[in-house]
Amino acid sequence: MSRFSDSPAAEGFFSAYDRVLAKWPPPIDAIDVESDYGTTRVNASGPVDGPPVVLLPGGGATSTVWFANIAALARENRVFAIDPMGDPGRSVVGETPIRTVDDLMSWLDHVLETLDAPRTSVVGHGYGATVALAYALHRPERVGALVLLDPPSCFAGMRLAYLLHAVPLLVRPTRERMRSLIRWETQNAPVDTDWLDLTERGTDFPSAKPVVPRRPKGDRWATLSADVTVVFAGESKVHNSSRAADAVGKVLPNAHTVVLPGCSHHMLPMLPAGELDAVLLSALH
Repeated sequence: MSRFSDSPAAEGFFSAYDRVLAKWPPPIDAIDVESDYGTTRVNASGPVDGPPVVLLPGGGATSTVWFANIAALARENRVFAIDPMGDPGRSVVGETPIRTVDDLMSWLDHVLETLDAPRTSVVGHGYGATVALAYALHRPERVGALVLLDPPSCFAGMRLAYLLHAVPLLVRPTRERMRSLIRWETQNAPVDTDWLDLTERGTDFPSAKPVVPRRPKGDRWATLSADVTVVFAGESKVHNSSRAADAVGKVLPNAHTVVLPGCSHHMLPMLPAGELDAVLLSALH
């Protein structure tokens, strides 16, 4: 990690990171949480005495990705946007890497304890939604509201076409492969160019293989006590959103399910920000 920090690629990555973070309305509090797993960067915004809301980004997206949503979310809430450990961002892996789901849950336990957020709302997108769901099952007493944005493999399988486009990126990440995946999945939607540049540069980052919690089975769903909202991107190429929405109703009949038309997996949470903000604020109150 130190070698990367001293490299030209790192300078470009962190400059791009700061450009996207600058799109957040000030003030922004940069909090570093220390543990055996390393140093976790949390970008916090909103009134310090507001209800806590934790944001977990999609794989490779960094905490900065919430730039289009943070103004609405932080108006009344204390928002903690986390750079996941081992992913591109300002978190730094320590002596004890996260290798198992138990490690992943222990890491998040420690972060929330340090942030003094014993009970919080959690919003996750993509891989972050998978982690958020696992955590709400792991610590049901700690998660009041749970919002899952286009969660992959939580309620339905992923499309083969998406996997075929994503596998080369996972095998050998390059900027070109990241750009190609996002452009294909969003059908060349006008995603923020600074964010796209940052996400492409993230492929230079020495990220670890993600620990992916398994899809809950059977009676496990019944232990979920949070108020759940699931938001699907209507044009998502990750999965069939209408089928996934039907699957939510079968295992979580009390969940609120929304399908946002005209957007895809990698457009979230940036587009359509206004419509998504309305759903998020409704879910968090």
